[in-house]
Amino acid sequence: MDEITFGTDGWRATLDTFTDRRVRIVGQAVADTLAGQGHDGPVIVGYDARPTSEGFAESLAEVLAGNGFDAVLPERDCPTPVAAYAVVDRDAAGALMVTASHNPPEYNGVKFIPDDGAPALPEVTERIVANLRDPALDADEPGEIRRTDLVSAHAEHARDLVGGAGLDLSGLTVAYDAMHGSGRGVTDALLEAAGADVIRLRCERDAEFGGGSPEPSAENLETLAEHVGHGDADLGIANDGDADRLAVVTPERGHLDENLFFAATYDHLLDGDSGPAIRTVSTTFLIDRIAEAHGEEVFETAVGFKWVARAMGEHDALIGGEESGGFSVRGHIREKDGVLMSLLAAAAASEESYDERVDRLVAEHGRIVADKVSVHCPDDEKARVVDDLADHIPDEVAGEAVADVVTIDGFKLLLADGSWLLVRPSGTEPMMRVYGESGSEEHTAAILDDGRELVEALL
Repeated sequence: MDEITFGTDGWRATLDTFTDRRVRIVGQAVADTLAGQGHDGPVIVGYDARPTSEGFAESLAEVLAGNGFDAVLPERDCPTPVAAYAVVDRDAAGALMVTASHNPPEYNGVKFIPDDGAPALPEVTERIVANLRDPALDADEPGEIRRTDLVSAHAEHARDLVGGAGLDLSGLTVAYDAMHGSGRGVTDALLEAAGADVIRLRCERDAEFGGGSPEPSAENLETLAEHVGHGDADLGIANDGDADRLAVVTPERGHLDENLFFAATYDHLLDGDSGPAIRTVSTTFLIDRIAEAHGEEVFETAVGFKWVARAMGEHDALIGGEESGGFSVRGHIREKDGVLMSLLAAAAASEESYDERVDRLVAEHGRIVADKVSVHCPDDEKARVVDDLADHIPDEVAGEAVADVVTIDGFKLLLADGSWLLVRPSGTEPMMRVYGESGSEEHTAAILDDGRELVEALL
């Protein structure tokens, strides 16, 4: 049980550690936690496209049923946001999702989603960890295990939220890259049902994800970028392995920086609605400039969508997101959703291309260049490095005076010219993350260099 550790987004591990016995232990802990809270509704058990995921999901369902809970599985592997939406749509007690998201095929993972469909906060996962024990399948009335369609309800909700009966993407061609993940047959079908012509890439299930990881980074989307760049499509969209995140490709920019996508999509939503935005400390200040121009507010959170989700609920936010490509909007579950956001991106592009909107925003609010690097740091050293940073805040970074320091998550140094440096520990890897943003490539590179040197001096 010591091998089961819940991090930023559930428990992930390589398959030598992520075993069926340990998965069943997690299932028992969730059953005990739900029973202790008085829940008796069904539990959704979703799983991604990895070859081991369905078997692990069936094991979880057996444990839940043995504890008296009905377990509802999808008809096939499904995106994480589809399982999360099913919790709310079906008034379920919660969901377990078997996925390692964008990690390579030798990994798997499991996350718990509470009854509000939003990510579990630490107090929830701490209760689950405290309840870890071997399964006891001794319910007087075992629950039922059944499979059903979870995709259709999510798709109908997404169409209603984005445009309703008037949503018409005819005339728009979208190249969609599923990266062999669970978005295949879901995101592309949603786009096509709304009238878009869809060019499908890597929409076949592949246990090895084509020999890589289902991470929609620029270097992994070269074929998608070629289709868009050559004029085959107006817009490119990709999802990660469990389709809770997305990446967008445009004709002029290629892979669109997620910060710019966030800014442009918020601006699009503000064309017809109002409301604040939620962003993490690692996400661009361009969001703040757009909000200010519309008389809106921005609320900053620690990195991790669970914090974005909590703030969205507290402030009735129009949109919440993070620079890693996870977003949700008002009226939806407070969980990042790459399927819904793909439809929203296509709808926005059908009104004004992302290239045109970004050009306009940059002209109005100034250029931003955001980037990040990682510095290896053992997990057991992270807390010490962060503590030591408090005593080593420099007076200036990359030639600019440090005007203020934000400590929501690590240390964010706000510089006199409006640029910034962020140093924080990774929640998923033995790394310290160093982020920077300014108005030019050169200045951002200098900020990152100083940030890297600051961390390395403490290791």
